[in-house]
Amino acid sequence: MTTIPTFKLNDGNEIPSFGFGTFQIPADGSTYDAVANALKLGYRHIDTAAAYFNEQEVGKAIKDSGIPRDQIWVTSKLWLQDYAYADAKKAIDTSLEKLGLDYMDLYLLHQPYGKVDEAWRALEEAQKAGKIRSIGVSNMTPKLWKKFVPSFDVMPAVNQVEFNPYFQQKELRQVLADAHVALEAWAPLGEGNKDLFAEPILNAIAKKYGKDVGQVILRFEHQEGVIVFPKSVHESRIKSNAEIFDFELTSDEMDAIRNLDHGKGQHDPDTPGVGDMLLNAFDIHAND
Repeated sequence: MTTIPTFKLNDGNEIPSFGFGTFQIPADGSTYDAVANALKLGYRHIDTAAAYFNEQEVGKAIKDSGIPRDQIWVTSKLWLQDYAYADAKKAIDTSLEKLGLDYMDLYLLHQPYGKVDEAWRALEEAQKAGKIRSIGVSNMTPKLWKKFVPSFDVMPAVNQVEFNPYFQQKELRQVLADAHVALEAWAPLGEGNKDLFAEPILNAIAKKYGKDVGQVILRFEHQEGVIVFPKSVHESRIKSNAEIFDFELTSDEMDAIRNLDHGKGQHDPDTPGVGDMLLNAFDIHAND
């Protein structure tokens, strides 16, 4: 794999602009294998979360890779049920312990509900203590951003949200640009949306460059300055997803893909009751 370009965050840290996601990969050895493969293929940015239940396998794959720790960017996330200040402090240590790491490169508030201020204070303190290098948020819409972020002492370095050609987060990107906050995409390939993959313009561009539609989408997002980490358990797909640095889309092609925006996604964090629904979705301490 070519050397992956980095983007500079507002705290001065350099994040690999392309990485590997582990959402919904089970902790039955599958996560270990997928992360080990990704690292072997040149990935140096791994995204996990307490609520993915696979931090331990991510950590083991990193350790077994033999790659120096400072060459791998590791992200994890705090789950909603641990947002009370004391719980958040403990959860940060639990994530470090499960990952087998002395520090995490990035730690996010996974969902913007409940005791967000207390949780954020715990992240700010952990950053000062050297347990976390960069801190950020996830699933914050412009409305939720304006509700919480003005009271934070430290500006988030990133906001990880749903993003793909059908949902390009135009209003949010303006808010983030004003604050020099990077956008990270979850579902960068629209979770395999068949309509998206059938779009004539994407297929025409793919044909022109000898690429597949997924690679064109990821290249578009990269050129938009969005950090992406597609997920796959298939070695061939893990490899091909990363093959986006040997071609460049023209400004006309970028504009054509921008025109695919529907302005809304599959998940709306502003929906009333979504916080409670997520909080009750599962118990991350069930096996403690």
